[in-house]
Amino acid sequence: MALGKASQLAIHGGPKAFAAMHGKQKPKIGVDEFMALAQRFGFPETTLQQIRGLISDDQLGRGPTLSRFATAHPSPGAGEVFERVAREIFGVRYAIGVSSGTGALHSAFVAAGVGPGTEVIVPAIGFFATAAAVIAARGVPVFCDVAESLHIDPRKIEAKITPRTVAIAPTCVMGGVPDLEPILAVARRHNLKVVEDCAQSPGAKYHGRPVGTWGDLGCFSISAYKIVGGGEGGLVLTNDERLFERAYQVAESGGLWRPNRFARPRYAGELFWGTNYRMSDVEAAVDVVQLRKLPALVETYNANRRTIVSRLKTYREITPRKLNDPQGGVGYNIRFFPQTVELGREIAVALNAEGIGCGQFLWPAECGVRGKDAPPDWHLSRDMAPLVAQAGGAAACPFCCSTYRDRGGHVEYHAGDCPVAEDLFDRNIMIWLDPCYSQEDCLAIAAGMNKVFSAYCTEAADAAPWC
Repeated sequence: MALGKASQLAIHGGPKAFAAMHGKQKPKIGVDEFMALAQRFGFPETTLQQIRGLISDDQLGRGPTLSRFATAHPSPGAGEVFERVAREIFGVRYAIGVSSGTGALHSAFVAAGVGPGTEVIVPAIGFFATAAAVIAARGVPVFCDVAESLHIDPRKIEAKITPRTVAIAPTCVMGGVPDLEPILAVARRHNLKVVEDCAQSPGAKYHGRPVGTWGDLGCFSISAYKIVGGGEGGLVLTNDERLFERAYQVAESGGLWRPNRFARPRYAGELFWGTNYRMSDVEAAVDVVQLRKLPALVETYNANRRTIVSRLKTYREITPRKLNDPQGGVGYNIRFFPQTVELGREIAVALNAEGIGCGQFLWPAECGVRGKDAPPDWHLSRDMAPLVAQAGGAAACPFCCSTYRDRGGHVEYHAGDCPVAEDLFDRNIMIWLDPCYSQEDCLAIAAGMNKVFSAYCTEAADAAPWC
């Protein structure tokens, strides 16, 4: 017997059982969430009330999604725009937005072949995250001493290379740039990958070309702690398709980066374990704006620094920090090395009294003289306590596992291993600069520096020049 029309399946011409939704749809993420973000910008309560009065959940439909890949929007999400802007600014083929600079480093090291039984040469000065990311990739960091620029000394790298070495990680230090050409020459002679850690110098250039584009992979921290970034974010750059895919597989182990997410591997080694360093669309939306500001911001910093430095006198007891590319760095600080730690502290205290904020590396002058009694600072290899102690747990694997030991691997970390780094780190003084300084501000700072230096040091025309 034939079924009535109402009982027919919809695929056979019958009516839909659920033709339309009668309940009123509400967005999962609505006005309250938007206002929570607005509050983070520091608007006064009166302004917040005005904003709330202009918007309602009714205008949102299903509402937005703030996740990077969970989007059905026909236009690119903020994450895709962030990566496109990064490719344009840095002039590279591939860019990956990730959740932090450390996530960028971990992804890049795995992409470069770091794993059990391998070593990576890292500089003795640079934040702990670089060495920690090597360990997260199950490799072993090997520290190399630095030059007068505070960057890894290319002349000392070759002595650190072993059959276990797979990569070198030159690190930008506080606005400066490593001497990349000789570093790359060493790497190419020994068939090593170069992973640039550019977290402290976004927008800097070496010989006219952006840092992060010289090596095989470049890593950046795009965060509130750096000159660009709103919260916590990171960026990986490369021109190599296979390295791009390997780094993306670490950062997005769900395979969402692949043309066909669940397809079989297209080539040996394409798929492997990974994690989730996905950048959220909220972070990406802010960082797109931040990244576009980068070129102009770098020029402003550098113009202010040039104005100050051009008016500084030279002194026998002060050695200005060497710059591998005086025109290419990011001038958000001025560094110099007084003859002794004690002289440095006296100068730092006097400069602060003049209204010129400075300290010894990250510590303000009142924290005491650097040296063995100074607070530890994880920008110096001897102070990186978890690494020096080869802390247990998962971190013990790269140091103690048979894969490393069977290849002849053994490493220990001691104070005195990198004497140049320890000496320069202890003596260095840093003056922070602000991109909002006026010409008048810059002239006053230069005059104040000369005033203090002249009180404690000997002016000499043939002393080390500022650059």
